[in-house]
Amino acid sequence: MNKKLLPASRRTSSLAAATVCAAALAGPAPAQTVAAAAVASAAAEMAAPAGAAAAPIAVVEIQSRKTRSSVALSKSEIEKILPGTNPLKALQTLPGVSFQTADPWGNNEQNLSLFVHGFSGQQLGYTMDGVPLGDQQYGNYNGLSPQRAVISENVRSVVLSSGAGDLATASTSNLGGTIETFSSEPLARRNVNLQQTVGSHATSRTFVRVDTGDFGDGNTAYLSALHHKARAWDFDGKQGGDQVNAKLVNKSAAGKLTLFFNYSDKIEPNEDSTVRVAGDSNAPYTRPFLYPNFDAALQYLSPTGATPAADGSNYRNYYSDAQRTDYLGYAKFDATLSDTLSWSNQIYYHHDDGVGVVAGPIGVAGLPALFGVYYPKQNLKQVFGNSGYAVRTTEYEIRRGGLLSTLRKELGAHQIELGVWLERNRSSAYRRWYALDVKQPSSPYDRPAHPLITQYGSEIDNKVVQLHLQDEWKISPELALQAGFKSSLQFAEGRFPVQPAKGAIANGSTALPVGEIITKKWFLPQVGARWDVTPQDQVYLNIQKNLRQFVTYGGGGASPWSLASQAAFDLFKAEAKPETSLTYEIGVRGNHRLDFGPVTAIDGQINLYHVDFSNRLLQISPTPVILSIIGGNPVLANVGSVRTDGIDIAGTLHFGRRFSFYNALSYNRSLYSDNYNNGAAVVKTAGKTVPGAPAWMNKFAASANFSGVEVQLIGDYVGKRYATYTNDLSEPAYFLMSLGISGQLPLAAGWLKNPRWRVNVSNLANRRGTSNVVVGAAEKTYNTFPIAPRQGFLTVTADF
Repeated sequence: MNKKLLPASRRTSSLAAATVCAAALAGPAPAQTVAAAAVASAAAEMAAPAGAAAAPIAVVEIQSRKTRSSVALSKSEIEKILPGTNPLKALQTLPGVSFQTADPWGNNEQNLSLFVHGFSGQQLGYTMDGVPLGDQQYGNYNGLSPQRAVISENVRSVVLSSGAGDLATASTSNLGGTIETFSSEPLARRNVNLQQTVGSHATSRTFVRVDTGDFGDGNTAYLSALHHKARAWDFDGKQGGDQVNAKLVNKSAAGKLTLFFNYSDKIEPNEDSTVRVAGDSNAPYTRPFLYPNFDAALQYLSPTGATPAADGSNYRNYYSDAQRTDYLGYAKFDATLSDTLSWSNQIYYHHDDGVGVVAGPIGVAGLPALFGVYYPKQNLKQVFGNSGYAVRTTEYEIRRGGLLSTLRKELGAHQIELGVWLERNRSSAYRRWYALDVKQPSSPYDRPAHPLITQYGSEIDNKVVQLHLQDEWKISPELALQAGFKSSLQFAEGRFPVQPAKGAIANGSTALPVGEIITKKWFLPQVGARWDVTPQDQVYLNIQKNLRQFVTYGGGGASPWSLASQAAFDLFKAEAKPETSLTYEIGVRGNHRLDFGPVTAIDGQINLYHVDFSNRLLQISPTPVILSIIGGNPVLANVGSVRTDGIDIAGTLHFGRRFSFYNALSYNRSLYSDNYNNGAAVVKTAGKTVPGAPAWMNKFAASANFSGVEVQLIGDYVGKRYATYTNDLSEPAYFLMSLGISGQLPLAAGWLKNPRWRVNVSNLANRRGTSNVVVGAAEKTYNTFPIAPRQGFLTVTADF
């Protein structure tokens, strides 16, 4: 492979199947031209009409300029899994990635679980076109999910750096790597693309995009809209919403100007998790809501509002949902100041208005005690509308804006980069309670109004400054060294305009804490190298230190502003340290032509890694969350370190130009190094495996092309996962398959271009089991979400 044929700014190769998604379609090009083919294919896809047929060779981009494992999945590969799928879900076909959700699209954020090399989703960094997306916690406070930031059909690619991300990545949470999503560019010619998906559980997903083409002075633009609706598979709830994207690009001699706007309005009924207790084999597989059968909901409760004793903690709620409205926009100018100097500046703004809603019985989870604080000695059933149910909300708002600026300079064999990221985020979270009137019951699609109780209200003002400097030294055409560092500074101040009444948060708590925490980490270094051993093989290594800043959320979660007293906050401020990780990676990637019977080529990558994760933060509460909404007096403390070792081995065998087989095997060993004290006893976690993440995973994709009809069978094996910190309970391994078939529609007209069809079937064998394990907050107890059943979808797309 002659790397001089590739642009210096971005060399790619199809080494990857290793890093490929499940997608190696048909056969290989000659080894010397694979990388060039990948670049050409990517360029062709960008210029082709939306929905165009996939190239005969899968578009897989390995970021081979990187000194670490980094892979890009293209739009065509993402849509093979399911058109319109969450970009994060597409990553589940990569080694080292564990992604679970209870819906086939990966859209429902409440039951989403993501692990990469043993790190949870909240310990990764996320961006969209460089704009920070926060840490992806279900309780919004600093960002939004990728599928809410950009319509999935408009995603150009998604890039996973599974060990450590770029120093420039705008994130305060990327301990375990980064996931970057990129929106597609406007087409150079005028085009209208329509795409319609229908399928199981009354699914209808309609996407339309209008590209202006070049309309003079280097201007191109598109406007697109999406309407999605689908019924939940185990209860009568309708997932969906509307989304709009607009993008304008102007190219001139001075540089490139990009304007982007996203509007997203979504309502997603949530799935209630099942509570698992050691020794109890009667837990239900699903815990469906009673909505919309209000009569059944009334009959479910006793006259005093009590749930059936036999249901225990797995009582049924009336409904639950997540309502999210987001506005996101950015303006970016990439200036070409000279042949060796460029300067990129980007400003962005994001506003989120969200609410998480649960309509549940008033006699469970410690609610009588909570409501008794506000309505002592009153008939609580009458207070809350005589239905026996109350509506609880957590109402979020995010107002954040920022600047990203990066200066790049070439000095002989050196490429120097200097950058800054600035953000101010003003977020709020209010916990409120509403009546569920027996005469006028609300629904999951209503925004509750007129609260009876505002339990608490938090306001957080957070400012982030991140600086980075790096140098890439090209010692020779085959060897490059990269070194640099970043600085991460956070200035967060929290207050509570509404303080809870005594006993409304924790026993004995009189007020939630207020105050400022300033965290400054000036030197987070990174050193790496890459060596082109042969034209077909490359060795890379990387060492990088990262930090996760404290969560800035008030009233819930692992945040200092969620502690139950000012004294606890002050102690945390004085003694606690942010979580840090030191990641070591070494790997080899290559591609070779073969003459070994039917096998004509092999692509692959082997990646070994070691991580020292220090100052792990854990929220410790004497009262289990599942048993009490009020909770005990929580403590947030550093409880030691984690040592992680792992290996990813992945590759694709090509059998001519019609067949290929991709397989990715990964092993991760993440062990706690320390015990911790929960206030009552020592919890013996030293030497125990980090729960929630599997040690073993194996994924495969068998692909074939028969006269233009593409067939792909995907398999996903997820090994045993521990469900408690002490490893006394676990969930067994599972294996799922999915199927995708696509081809050209036999239609011909001058105004109709490239009509295609695609059939996707998820959970092909209709397996049952546990998708997401919610690690137990109490001894001998944990929660699970179910695997969604087999579902089928038909997508038709065409350009006009």
